[in-house]
Amino acid sequence: MSSERLASSEQKLSASFAGFGRVVSEEDRLRWREAMSRRAQEAFARGQAALQAGNTSLGLFWLERAERMSRHNPNLKWSVGLACLSAGRISDCLVRMEGLRQDFGLREAAFLEVICLVRLQRMEEAIHRMQTALSRFHATPQTHLLARQIAVAAGRPGWMTASNTDTIFIEVSRPFKLFLDGQECIQGNESGTYDLPKDWRSARSLDVRVGRRHVLGSPLDIRVLTRCESFVEATSDGLRGWIWAPAEPEYSPCVTLWDGATFRAETFAEDVDSDIPLARTKVFHIPTSRVPENDTGPLALRDENGCLLTGAPVDPLVGRLTLGRRGGLPARLRPVKVRTWTPRPRCPRTSPGCAVVIPVYADLRRTMACLRTVLATCPADVSVIVVDDATPEPPLARALDQLAAEGRIVLIRHLQNQGFPISANDGMRAAEGRDILLLNSDTLVPAGWVERMRARLAFTDVGTVTPFSNDATILSYPAVDRPNPVPSLADMRALDRLCQETFKATGKTSCDGPDLPTAHGFCMAISADCLAEIGLFREDLFGQGYGEENDFCLRASASGFRHLPAPDLFVAHIGSVSFGTAGKSLGARNLKILNALHPGYDRLVKRFIDADPLHTTRRRLDIARLIRLAGGRSAMLMVQHDAGGGVGRVVRERSEVFEADGGLALALRPHEQGCSLEDALDDKRFPNLTFRLSEDLPLLLDVLRTVRVQVVEWHHLIGHAPCVRTLHERLGVPYDVFIHDHVWFCPRISLCDGEGRYCGEPDITGCEQCVTRWGGYLGEDISVSALVARSGQELSGARRLMAPSEDTVRRIRRHFPGVIIEAVALEDDATLRKSIRTGHHAAYGQPVRVCVVGGISRWKGYDVLLTLAAEIQKHRLPIELSLVGHTHDDDALMSLGVRVTGEYREDEVQALIQQQQPDVGLIPSIAPETWCYALGHIWRSGLEAVCFDLGAQGERVTRSGTGLAVPLGMPPFQLAMIVIRRWGALQ
Repeated sequence: MSSERLASSEQKLSASFAGFGRVVSEEDRLRWREAMSRRAQEAFARGQAALQAGNTSLGLFWLERAERMSRHNPNLKWSVGLACLSAGRISDCLVRMEGLRQDFGLREAAFLEVICLVRLQRMEEAIHRMQTALSRFHATPQTHLLARQIAVAAGRPGWMTASNTDTIFIEVSRPFKLFLDGQECIQGNESGTYDLPKDWRSARSLDVRVGRRHVLGSPLDIRVLTRCESFVEATSDGLRGWIWAPAEPEYSPCVTLWDGATFRAETFAEDVDSDIPLARTKVFHIPTSRVPENDTGPLALRDENGCLLTGAPVDPLVGRLTLGRRGGLPARLRPVKVRTWTPRPRCPRTSPGCAVVIPVYADLRRTMACLRTVLATCPADVSVIVVDDATPEPPLARALDQLAAEGRIVLIRHLQNQGFPISANDGMRAAEGRDILLLNSDTLVPAGWVERMRARLAFTDVGTVTPFSNDATILSYPAVDRPNPVPSLADMRALDRLCQETFKATGKTSCDGPDLPTAHGFCMAISADCLAEIGLFREDLFGQGYGEENDFCLRASASGFRHLPAPDLFVAHIGSVSFGTAGKSLGARNLKILNALHPGYDRLVKRFIDADPLHTTRRRLDIARLIRLAGGRSAMLMVQHDAGGGVGRVVRERSEVFEADGGLALALRPHEQGCSLEDALDDKRFPNLTFRLSEDLPLLLDVLRTVRVQVVEWHHLIGHAPCVRTLHERLGVPYDVFIHDHVWFCPRISLCDGEGRYCGEPDITGCEQCVTRWGGYLGEDISVSALVARSGQELSGARRLMAPSEDTVRRIRRHFPGVIIEAVALEDDATLRKSIRTGHHAAYGQPVRVCVVGGISRWKGYDVLLTLAAEIQKHRLPIELSLVGHTHDDDALMSLGVRVTGEYREDEVQALIQQQQPDVGLIPSIAPETWCYALGHIWRSGLEAVCFDLGAQGERVTRSGTGLAVPLGMPPFQLAMIVIRRWGALQ
């Protein structure tokens, strides 16, 4: 790249930092995700190719790189686990298999977990895991030998595995008996395959015993073995869907149609988007010719356990609706465009009474926990109507029967599973014209919830009310853009009290607040007037759920009803677990239906999210929680940038020390509109403490005074609004400065010009010329002379100045004579040096393995690394380079033979270094570092280090008496030869 093009590129990069913080657009995020995905796919492909060529080590390297680049991809975790097993890294395989079994119930992972435990000689754990696996999954013939060996080791009289093909394989040495729910069904004398009774699926437990002893795998959980995941939707050419049995993926499940006809799904899917690794979904298509011609409404499709397929009942006409083919559609499917509707007049109303409606399907523990909180908090005049949607759990059915017999609930029971919309409607019908409090069975409610919900239904213009919750999309708290932890009962009550107190302090009434685009069905109050005018939930479109309450609210909005939040109420919600892997497909399908029925729905929700009218409420709650956390302790405010890295690590470590002494450590980061206030040790705890500057500055100062900030510690001011530089003055407290880099006198921060060369720290005129040509990174329009003058004043005014190394102290004092700076080392070098293996050489006949650690930018030595790799390749030098980390262009390095692992977490770095089997570490930085955590990683792994003789890195290596600090600018070939002579194999 030419100098001019490079300068232009760097000036654009500099301009992107204008304003407060780093502004990252959705387009930027999308490009980043696409780039990471592409690189991960490329690494995966290289790994697979290497494995197929028989190079397990290289294959595993590439697969692990792909895994780190796509950490939440379970398919990569599976592939890496298999490669680890092949490479003999059994513990690494076990960790991945345990995760896949726990997160996804993956059969193959469950059996591989047993294999790993056996190889690690952890037999007791292997026996336990094999028992669990056989009791839940069908064992393929490849696992029979393993099962036999485990049964012998466990001292069991045999083992068994059942199949959805209505058979069971039993291997025993003596006569056995088979029981279904305790009733004897089969007797046998020898091993073999036996046919199960026709009604075996209706039982819950299958036992095989020899005498009184269970064989391995007994008792079997029939519900888990036979459970199907499925999905169906209407398309332009009929009905399409998929189905599979996770406990026996090779099995072809049977589907029963609305008219009793059946078929088996036998074709493996090629394009089903599933979160489950190794999901072997089987697709089916029911053509239009097989579907009733008339408008007969939704059609029921069931699996062989009698359960509705996810998405059923399904209306075949919806396929035309979602494709925009609206001609000839019945009136019930004609779209109504979302627009601004005229609100209804607000008048007081008298409630006709109230009923709580709770549809129930499964999960005894959560459902009963919900009912306990409801029954303990409902006023005597409020009925609790429970709709049992054909629960497959007899204990749950019995518990509901008991509550009904005691007169504590009104119980409605379906003979077959109908789904949430129908169940909710049946409950609302039974309420007979009263206001409705619709509640999911996986919620926990606090005292007074009924009264607070009903208070907001006191006016004729209110249609629905929804409280805050940990999982309620636009009504979630604390965070709305990521999952929140599910609170315990005690935590829920504490959050609810906080909501009440915070709302009361605002002086607002129950009908104040922004209108919502839609309610959330997890806990939703519906006025009887709204229900009478709008009608019930639609039962013909949304299958088991997702979207029915949104459609209802949009219809209500069209009639002028409002949808209100209840910010003084918090209800705990476990979350969307009802639909398993099909939930993603069902949600996408129903969102398409919603937008087809109500054009503009997506834009309506997006406008609400962009405006975020509930931010102020959530921020009040965060402030209240922060004050409680402070508890009167003294607080320290750490001002830092938003790029993490070494600065973030120092802030975290200093915060840990401060809190260990009884204080509270807070962090202030730049935000695109101002700043964000955080718990320095948990940046996710208070996600709503963002402040627009300068308009929110008085509020920020009030918060900081209330939590008793006693000192402000500057770590980095880049990206911050100018008023942050004077926070300490407004608070009337001292400020300290921890110097992390050379931003105090260098607008380019790193002391490097645009061609990646150390500048040598010229006078101010030379600096001005450099910045004029190459641009700066401060994000503000300030000359070098003005920067130096301002920095001199700020450094002189600080109570305490700290820098990580003596080299940094000398450089800063050279530019700012007279300031007193304390050197505060970030690591204990004396301890680190004890780990170094001095005198180490490469093995005979092997190249010198040189390891670089960290994120390598240009000033961190990217160009040095690139040219060194080129020299090694050109001259075929006996050196292998590896980078435990990443760069802005990994591909260029890898094309020259450098092994680049990709980004890593702190807890991974030592293992990654060891995997490279290095002989020496290289710090290629061409600018003076103020510390160098990478050097600490290298020493901790037992390696000597070679670096250039400048900055903290040169100072520390020289003091260590090990390794080498070579002159800056040394030609790469000469550097390579020094490395070979010093660490090469001894002859």
